[in-house]
Amino acid sequence: MRTAILGPAQRVESLASMAERELDVLVVGAGVVGAGTALDAATRGLSTGLVEARDWASGTSSRSSKLIHGGLRYLEMLDFALVREALKERGLLLERLAPHLVKPVPFLYPLQHKGWERLYAGSGVAMYDAMSMARGHGRGLPMHRHLTRSHALRVAPCLKKGALVGALQYYDAQMDDARYVATLVRTAVAYGARAANRARVTGFLREGERVVGAKVQDVEGGGEYEIRAKQVVNATGVWTDDTQGMVGERGQFHVRASKGIHLVVPRDRIHSTTGLILRTEKSVLFVIPWGRHWIVGTTDTDWDLDKAHPAASSADIDYLLEHVNSVLAVPLTRDDVQGVYAGLRPLLAGESDATSKLSREHTVAHPVPGLVVVAGGKYTTYRVMAKDAVDAAVHGLDMRVAECVTEDVPLLGAEGYRALWNARARIAARTGLHVVRVEHLLNRYGTLAEEVLALIAENPSLGEPLVAADDYLRAEIVYAASHEGARHLDDVLTRRTRISIETFDRGTRSARDAAQLMAPVLGWDKDQIEREVQHYEKRVEAERESQRQPDDLTADAARLGAPDIVPL
Repeated sequence: MRTAILGPAQRVESLASMAERELDVLVVGAGVVGAGTALDAATRGLSTGLVEARDWASGTSSRSSKLIHGGLRYLEMLDFALVREALKERGLLLERLAPHLVKPVPFLYPLQHKGWERLYAGSGVAMYDAMSMARGHGRGLPMHRHLTRSHALRVAPCLKKGALVGALQYYDAQMDDARYVATLVRTAVAYGARAANRARVTGFLREGERVVGAKVQDVEGGGEYEIRAKQVVNATGVWTDDTQGMVGERGQFHVRASKGIHLVVPRDRIHSTTGLILRTEKSVLFVIPWGRHWIVGTTDTDWDLDKAHPAASSADIDYLLEHVNSVLAVPLTRDDVQGVYAGLRPLLAGESDATSKLSREHTVAHPVPGLVVVAGGKYTTYRVMAKDAVDAAVHGLDMRVAECVTEDVPLLGAEGYRALWNARARIAARTGLHVVRVEHLLNRYGTLAEEVLALIAENPSLGEPLVAADDYLRAEIVYAASHEGARHLDDVLTRRTRISIETFDRGTRSARDAAQLMAPVLGWDKDQIEREVQHYEKRVEAERESQRQPDDLTADAARLGAPDIVPL
């Protein structure tokens, strides 16, 4: 079984190794595009480094709608090429690259007008399915179907009878976005890349007009490194313009941030066996199944405040509740909301004043010799963006380089996943865990679940659930620190798990237990455990306070009331 360990020792060794000798490619930014770029480069045989200022996926790539989709609404915009490309990628992820992480999810689209709307929307969904099948990667999902109103209400009893005259049901896919990125990084490392989080680029190395590497600060240890590379790829998403500013050159394009917020509510608050997709005056609204919860989102508004911690305001929350309640027989209230998260979409600027109309397509540029910039796009097509970025970098390398092979490179945990899934009852009997626990591990780690189970075999107490977060085992917290690069409590409760949005206390009751589990792996003493817990509690309180504010300015100010990182 191929694997890779991203523990504290490996992080230190990776930074030192990247600084020792010139790399072929250095990737800046470990969101989904940066992590995908590192995997693409490494699997072409290039010596590759990946640095991230904060944590894997700590920006946009952990705050999405968690969907892998073709973009049904882009058909209405006649953007057939984007939809076709995304549907191919959706199929690859479901069937070949990450079947353990990417799962089918049904959506119901309520029809509100008789006759013409069924014909109009039905033809669009039929085209969506046909385009998927035409790419040869649509067989993993059921075809769409037309439902009468009575049938739709049996599937989704939560809907008001007067909110629909009938419905369409179709399928897309979903994943845990942050977990997906962490797995991408580990896969890149398994193929030879070096990766370090909490490693901030503070400037670029220049020889004349050429970029020849980057100055990198170890945010944890305080060391400074000069990492030289033949080509540097800027994959920093909404920070693209800031990173470009370090070069001192005018960018060929600009990236504009659009804020999208999501609410997380318990599963029993919305009685339905399917997700929902609803039209709003500005965009579309999704109600997405998420384990024992629903995710309701999203908004689409311009954002020019703090990029690291975009804040959801009271107005944002009211907007989502108002629109989802327009079709629900039993309306949601503020008290039903377990979690709230806000993310920023990196949109290519200059095409429209409205962020909902800015391009979801991506651009790759070579602004100065030695530097490639990739920006825009959408989560589903990260692999194509990564390929294009590496193709651009290859043009600057004085060597023959193989073509992209990531279409045939499964992520760690994918190979043998279906066989282990079929054997889950045997695994449960062998380990003493309930089969539901085994299924949970397989759907988060694939075949790497065996590594988590090995921790439990060594220390059976790790087979118990985490305090106040019954969905997660204590072993998963240890594994996050020892194998997945988690450096702080926030990394674990917010991204390696989703405790921060899946519990009403936002993870504060789990914080101390989790910190104590991480401490031996990361060498924390009692004082550091206390700092981690206090920092997390302050972050949660700052987020709660921001969500009580009436607008973006006051919400941003409240959210910035908590410090960004725990000093060591």
